[in-house]
Amino acid sequence: MAERDTNPTQGFGATGEQLGDWSSEREFWRENWASRPYVNADRGFAYYMPGYRYGCESAQKLHNGKWEDVESELRTGWDRYEHRGTSTWEHMKDAVRDGWNRMVHRK
Repeated sequence: MAERDTNPTQGFGATGEQLGDWSSEREFWRENWASRPYVNADRGFAYYMPGYRYGCESAQKLHNGKWEDVESELRTGWDRYEHRGTSTWEHMKDAVRDGWNRMVHRK
C-alpha cells in the first residue's frame, strides 16, 4: 500500500502496514524530521526520535482521539516514558504531537 497524505495540516499519514511497527515509523521520521518547523539546527534525529515514538505508541494505546483531549495525559506520562532520554516535555511536545497526528489522521 502506498503512503497517503491523510492530514492536510500535517502532510503525512501512516499506512496500514506501518501501524504498530516502530521500525517503519522510525524510518519515516528519519527521512522527514529535518523538515519539521520545530526542529533546531543543532539537534539531530536522535534527539527527536523519542518524541515521535512516544506519540506513535500513545496513539495506538489510547485509540485515537483529539490531541487537545490527550495532551495533558501525555505530558504527565512523558516523565515515566522509558525511551525519553534527557529531553523535557516542553522541548519534545511538538515531536510527540507529530507522531500522534501521523497515527491518528490515517485512513
